[in-house]
Amino acid sequence: MARFHSRLLHFFTFFFFFFFFCTTFVICLSSSSFESAFWITDSDSEGLLFHQDYSPPAPPPPPPHAPSVSCTDDLGGVGSLDSTCKIVADLNLTRDVYIAGKGNFYILPGVRFHCPILGCSITLNISGNFSLGENSTIVAGTFELAAYNASFFNGSAVNTTGWAGDPPPQTSGTPQGVEGAGGGHGGRGASCLVEEGKLPEDVWGGDTYSWSSLQNPSSYGSKGGSTSKEVDYGGGGGGRITMDIKEFLDVNGSLLAEGGDGGSKGGGGSGGSVYIKAHKMTGGGRISASGGNGFAGGGGGRVAVDVFSRHDEPTIYVHGGISRGCSKNAGAAGTLYDAVPRSLNVNNYNLSTDTETLLLEFPYQPLWTNVYIRNCARASVPLLWSRVQASELIVQGQISLLCGGVLSFGLAHYATSEFELLAEELLMSDSIIKVYGALRMTVKIFLMWNSKMLIDGGEDSTVATSWLEASNLVVLKESSVIQSNANLGVHGQGLLNLSGSGDKIQAQRLVLSLFYSIHVGPGSVLRGPLEDASSYAITPKLYCELQDCPIELLHPPEDCNVNSSLSFTLQICRVEDITVEGLIKGSVVHFHRARTISVQSSGIITASGMGCIGGVGKGNFLDNGIGSGGGHGGKGGLGCYNGSCVGGGNSYGNSKLPCELGSGSGNESSADSIAGGGIIVMGSVEHPLSSLSVEGSVRADGEGFAETVWQNKNFLSNVSSIAPGGGAGGTVLLFLHTMTLGESAILSSVGGYGSPKGGGGGGGGRIHFHWSNIPTGDVYQPIARVKGSIYARGGLGRDESGSGENGTVTGKSCPKGLYGTFCVECPVGTYKNVSGSDSSLCQPCPAWELPHRAIYIAVRGGIAETPCPYKCISDRYHMPNCYTALEELIYTFGGPWLFCLLLVGLLILLALVLSVARMKFVGVDELPGPAPTQHGSQIDHSFPFLESLNEVLETNRVEESQSHVHRMYFMGPNTFSEPWHLPHTPPEEIKEIVYEGAYNMFVDEINAIAAYQWWEGAIYTILSVLAYPLAWSWQQWRRRMRLQRLREFVRSEYDHACLRSCRSRALYEGLKVSATSDLMLAYMDFFLGGDEKRTDLPPRLPQRFPMVIIFGGDGSYMAPFSLQNDNILTSLMSQLVPPTTWYRLVAGLNSQLRLVRRGQLRVTFLPVLRWLETHANPALRIYGVCIGLARFQAALYGYHQYGLLVSSVEEESEPVSSGNTDGGVHTALLSSVRTTYMQNQSGHLGEDVLLTQGHESSDGFARRRRSYGRLIDTNNLQMLEEKRDMFYLLSFIVHNTKPVGHQDLVGLVISMLLLGDFSLVLLTFLLLYSISLLDVFLVLFILPLGILLPFPAGINALFSHGPRRSAGLARFYALWNITSLVNVGVAFLCGYIHYKSQSSSSKQIPNLQPWNINMDESEWWIFPTGLVLCKLFQSQLINWHVANLEIQDRSLYSNDFDLFWQS
Repeated sequence: MARFHSRLLHFFTFFFFFFFFCTTFVICLSSSSFESAFWITDSDSEGLLFHQDYSPPAPPPPPPHAPSVSCTDDLGGVGSLDSTCKIVADLNLTRDVYIAGKGNFYILPGVRFHCPILGCSITLNISGNFSLGENSTIVAGTFELAAYNASFFNGSAVNTTGWAGDPPPQTSGTPQGVEGAGGGHGGRGASCLVEEGKLPEDVWGGDTYSWSSLQNPSSYGSKGGSTSKEVDYGGGGGGRITMDIKEFLDVNGSLLAEGGDGGSKGGGGSGGSVYIKAHKMTGGGRISASGGNGFAGGGGGRVAVDVFSRHDEPTIYVHGGISRGCSKNAGAAGTLYDAVPRSLNVNNYNLSTDTETLLLEFPYQPLWTNVYIRNCARASVPLLWSRVQASELIVQGQISLLCGGVLSFGLAHYATSEFELLAEELLMSDSIIKVYGALRMTVKIFLMWNSKMLIDGGEDSTVATSWLEASNLVVLKESSVIQSNANLGVHGQGLLNLSGSGDKIQAQRLVLSLFYSIHVGPGSVLRGPLEDASSYAITPKLYCELQDCPIELLHPPEDCNVNSSLSFTLQICRVEDITVEGLIKGSVVHFHRARTISVQSSGIITASGMGCIGGVGKGNFLDNGIGSGGGHGGKGGLGCYNGSCVGGGNSYGNSKLPCELGSGSGNESSADSIAGGGIIVMGSVEHPLSSLSVEGSVRADGEGFAETVWQNKNFLSNVSSIAPGGGAGGTVLLFLHTMTLGESAILSSVGGYGSPKGGGGGGGGRIHFHWSNIPTGDVYQPIARVKGSIYARGGLGRDESGSGENGTVTGKSCPKGLYGTFCVECPVGTYKNVSGSDSSLCQPCPAWELPHRAIYIAVRGGIAETPCPYKCISDRYHMPNCYTALEELIYTFGGPWLFCLLLVGLLILLALVLSVARMKFVGVDELPGPAPTQHGSQIDHSFPFLESLNEVLETNRVEESQSHVHRMYFMGPNTFSEPWHLPHTPPEEIKEIVYEGAYNMFVDEINAIAAYQWWEGAIYTILSVLAYPLAWSWQQWRRRMRLQRLREFVRSEYDHACLRSCRSRALYEGLKVSATSDLMLAYMDFFLGGDEKRTDLPPRLPQRFPMVIIFGGDGSYMAPFSLQNDNILTSLMSQLVPPTTWYRLVAGLNSQLRLVRRGQLRVTFLPVLRWLETHANPALRIYGVCIGLARFQAALYGYHQYGLLVSSVEEESEPVSSGNTDGGVHTALLSSVRTTYMQNQSGHLGEDVLLTQGHESSDGFARRRRSYGRLIDTNNLQMLEEKRDMFYLLSFIVHNTKPVGHQDLVGLVISMLLLGDFSLVLLTFLLLYSISLLDVFLVLFILPLGILLPFPAGINALFSHGPRRSAGLARFYALWNITSLVNVGVAFLCGYIHYKSQSSSSKQIPNLQPWNINMDESEWWIFPTGLVLCKLFQSQLINWHVANLEIQDRSLYSNDFDLFWQS
């Protein structure tokens, strides 16, 4: 609000100045043109000069009226005065004329109506209109007109110039003697007399009179003086013109009451009187009551205008006459009074003069509104106890001094009067106000433009104090000066603005008070005392001999009045805001009850060299004139010469509250004396300064003899033998709340340099900061922002002399927690519990109170008591012990060891609860061991899961096997990239029962249905990246949908048109699609319709040899190799092999195939080959059957299928041996087998092996097997080619194993590990949360929720019903478990990055205590590592758990042939 108010005042000032001085400029130009028209000189001017004393004027009595004359008889006119009277011819009157009537009076154009007699009076009093025609003239001493309307046409004139009668009695308007002075009336007449010892304004001619009637002037002007006693050369005085017009007045002619011209030997007469009263006036005529020209110009007369409405402005002159004998001293201006605005104008129209217009007592009722003194007019208020008043109206009332106007108060040689000036506004432009005595000025606005107010207080101390009060605005611009050689007070309630260079307010004792804002612009000056004061000026007394502080410096009075008894030389009191861009200088400078002080970069507040020449610590001198430095805050430097030294001045004063002047050199009577620094006090104990901002300088330095200063000294100093020391620095005492020192700021109280001839340096002064209400605790704010320089050093000595001691820079004692001069907070890690400012009071905080991973922190207001506050080195640690969230949990339960014990115990307890719940929930569905075999049944229930492994999803009736012709397997693994498909060429076995063309169309439809859409593969790819278990579930679901679609198509949609059997086509039979439980292998069975009437169909089992049986699965963890076993296959094999034997063989083979791993087929197929040779074939040879492992031709993308090649065996004497698992050799007789290999024409998988009825040697049989090329034995196993994908290494972690038994124990351990896994996941999250929330997000969502899903997946697997479902869910759980390792890897990476960044950051912080980084920062890997180990253990246990579920008869893995077949 303060800033807004200040800006508003600045804007108003600028606008007001602009309008005001533009008007002034126009007035000055118009006046100068007039001056050029009236400039007359006479080189022959001579005569005697004489000075007349002043005498007061008196108003003249009114004259009586004579009877009215006749229009025709007396005036020679036409008509009647009661109707219309016209003057048609010239008329010369010889006496006074009184003309009265009720009609009109017209003087026609060109008519002269004259009465050429001094004092002749022409009076017209008519009820009608009056007109003076063009080029008509009226000449008389007095012209009075009263009419309804009046018109003065162009070229007309009413001329009373020089025709005045006698002036009022008892007036001194006519000068005496033979000085040739001008006559006086409204203004004094000029005098060209020059007297030694007198000022120009002390000499004048005729004096003024008729001041009391200037509102209705009616006096004659005075005659000018003569330069000869014999001949009266003086010009006559101006006459009188009075007009009282009821309505309209038109003035286009001239109304003249000027003083007569005195020539070169006589003084000019003074102007007369012009009074005009009308309701409305127009015209641009000339109205003049100016003084006459002469040897000395006459004074101006008096003009008063009382016109309500003026549409045109006639030119009105009341200036003084030109002085031919002294061209720069024209007569004084008369007065122009405008009755409507009640304004007084004193205008000399730029005629320079030293002669004054007297302004006597102003009326009280009504008060005049405006007074204008302009264009070189000089006005004077000469009387003792005089008063100049203006109206109290806020807007209109003003006193204006423009264009060289001068206003004087009092008499120059008698400065004993007191004057009071009251106005709304005081405006000065290129003008001067002189005051001899004291001035009490009260205005609202005071504006100065290149103007001066000079106050000479004289030597009378009773009247030496002047008061200038401007309630709203004080502005000085363009080198304006307010100066007093006495006491001066400037008061206001608004803005004081010293705008720029040359603007000054200075006095011997200066007080500025009550302003809202003070602005000291660049180059402007506030000074007290004066720099070069005259000897008679009132000089403030400095208390140089006192060591005690004057009480008013600490407790100044509240009234802010100028008090000569106080020690201040410059005081700024009760001012809100002070801005210093110029210079403030004084001996004792005091800022009292101010709010803010701002010293800009160009601003200076100084008391340098303004202190004492002597003083308590004054310097001393040797006999040869070498002096020591003065002392104050520090002792003065020694003064030495040729080994002889004299001690410097002593230090004195109180450093805690200094207020002393600096001492000087001590030689007070010498011209070469050196003064100490003065005093600068800001604020007081009761009213401290709110804010101090310094970008410039605040100095109280001692005076010194620097080289530059020495060269500027006068000549006497250069030859003087005196070599004084430097003055001591003064005092800078600051009572304040806050302070800001900018980078360029200087706060100084340094000692002065000693004389170059060998003087000692002055001692440093004292600077004290007395802080008020230092905030503490939570409300603390820095009270000082110091970037600049603070000096209190001693001055340098010269030659052998010593430098002065340093002074003191002190501050108020700081409260607890703060220290130093500026009461700043104690350094971080220290505390202060006592009051004081010494830095040693800030003691280090106890180190044992600081937790690990913590650093001490700065607290607002400092630290007053222990324990010292601290914070954790990162937000991830929590107060008060700077633990992470994980550590808080750990230490809440007693520390790491106890927490681990509690956690393990809790996990065991929960695992037991889960195990018991699991046994109660699913135990009834599991068989703990092998069940007894029910002989004679179709299915051996001792292998319940193996039975479910090998049964197809669509069961077959027994009778179907009797019509079964052929089983054709689909090619491809049923993936999105390689779906199931059938070859177009039908096998040989079904060519007799199908139509080949229709068959091809059927295959196309089947292949189209089995193919996947692109978006199904895209979803699978996306899920494989994000969450592989979900991708596997998606794939199984889509496989199941494809199988269901194929079944529906074959069963109900396809018309079986490819079959030859009519019955099959009619009943939609003869074709059937089935698949293994893993949905990777599908096959189509062809049946007879029953109407074929073929005895060779269907073929018997021996006729089908060699027969291919393809394994389901692909050898992966989720789909291990397995031999499907359905009723058709069992029925076919039962033709040679008993069902129980076949079931046992399938179960044993599947248990071996479980252990086969894709990517390690060369290694894992070897036990299968050995098992076939040691367990399977020996048992089957009894029934004439032999099986072998085979690899079938690759599909389009290189996918191979594996299976069995079943063939018949006839016993022969030649044995074929095969190594068993224990290294023994098993011998069996092999029969000759004739095999025929048939391959379809498509080149893809579609082979069948037929058994021949003839006998063949074992070599032939072996040769046919080798020619088959796809049989796998121990010899060609190592040549088996297989592709390994990116997940090959995972097969070492997740793979199918042999059962280990102890299912309940394994389940219990899995439960423990599952709970432990989940616990470790939560602990890892806590660990990562202590690092960054981003790390938690990354670990959680790099594979969305992959790290959390193993727990619900494991619980679901443990609590599922049935071995088959439990095993499938356990495998799914294993997938999630292994997938979550990616998230664990991300946790490793995040922890490692944090560890490295933490290590590097701790090295970059040198002030970080080494005990803040604990060793547990390097243990970030513990929980991720625990998770990895836990998941690895889980994987192995899951492998065992799945094996226990799938293989509940461990005798299947027995190496003993008899034990295997007897179980």
